[in-house]
Amino acid sequence: MPPVVRDPELGAGSAVALGLGMVLLLAMTAVVLLGQAAVMASKAAAAADLAALAAADAARGLSAGEPCAVAADVAGRHDARLVGCLVEPGDTVRVRTELRSRTVFGPATGLARAGPPPAEDPGPASGIRDPVSGRRTNPAG
Repeated sequence: MPPVVRDPELGAGSAVALGLGMVLLLAMTAVVLLGQAAVMASKAAAAADLAALAAADAARGLSAGEPCAVAADVAGRHDARLVGCLVEPGDTVRVRTELRSRTVFGPATGLARAGPPPAEDPGPASGIRDPVSGRRTNPAG
């Protein structure tokens, strides 16, 4: 009986398919983790925005409470903790938050600033500026 000669490439397709499957699995895992990090960063930013707005209202006297305590309470309601709070001159408040839950990439943080609207300069005459001529018109009469 002659010796049996085996094909050296027998089973190579299975090894390639397994390797490609592993690469695909790793890529999908990376996409899911990055998506999770993006969602958590958005939540941290929203918590910081809302905390800063509430603190600015408290600083201006529109709501009761100390601004940073109000910011900590609002951040806590959004599953975040207040990392930093600074009341600046002019009743502007800067707030930094961090979500309590962490991602693989670390904690998600948010930074926001809120305060009263800037004072507008009405200019020499009131009214609406005509975009073509540049002159102001008075819509009231």
